[in-house]
Amino acid sequence: MPIYAIGDIHGQLELLHRAHRLIEADGGSDARIVHLGDLIDRGPDSRGVIDHLMSGQAQGRDWIVLKGNHDRFLPTFLKDADWIDPAMSSGAVWTEHPGLGAAATLASYGVDVNQPRSDLQAAARAAVPMAHAEYLAGLPLWYLQDGLLFVHAGIRPGIDLQAQTEQDLVWIRKGFLDSPAHHGPLVVHGHTALDRATHFGNRIDLDSGAAYGGPLSAVRFDDQGAWLLGDGAPELLHPAPGG
Repeated sequence: MPIYAIGDIHGQLELLHRAHRLIEADGGSDARIVHLGDLIDRGPDSRGVIDHLMSGQAQGRDWIVLKGNHDRFLPTFLKDADWIDPAMSSGAVWTEHPGLGAAATLASYGVDVNQPRSDLQAAARAAVPMAHAEYLAGLPLWYLQDGLLFVHAGIRPGIDLQAQTEQDLVWIRKGFLDSPAHHGPLVVHGHTALDRATHFGNRIDLDSGAAYGGPLSAVRFDDQGAWLLGDGAPELLHPAPGG
């Protein structure tokens, strides 16, 4: 049975609707779809994305939604306004880092971001449904099926899957992107934005920059390989030279 995957969404609800339409046209309404995380931040409708995914799952859609690094920010901010993700070299909190996209996420809930941090946290607590915060916090970190490992950022090569840390699974780049190692399963990930979905032989990166005006990639995986869906015929993704 084919399985589908969608790259980093980043609050782009209309792109998510389009990706779901492409998949439904290709594989029907019962298709299994893995969403690779980063549901929120930067795009205009993080709230809508969460609502859509929660609603689809509640209706019985075969949707698997994984946790990305951005999906940790909002639920943690609601508990601790001063929290700084250990992977952030800037030492800035989510709401005060210009590139993380907190303002867009909070605005999708009707929160005015131009207020002191403590007041902002109180406003966010009042506006963000607890169900949304719990949903983001409880998302799984990976999904394994038929020789495919779906994960947001990647894995630490040579480490058993059960021993991988959350920090690596949602943040890793160095040590994974540059590794030629065969990881066992083919790793399907996002997190590192490229111009288009790309096959590297031991991994496939599906983050095609929806957060920055790029498309949201939807890919079908079957016995013949990985197929990028679009308005025309699906395109077989071949490993890049040297991959």
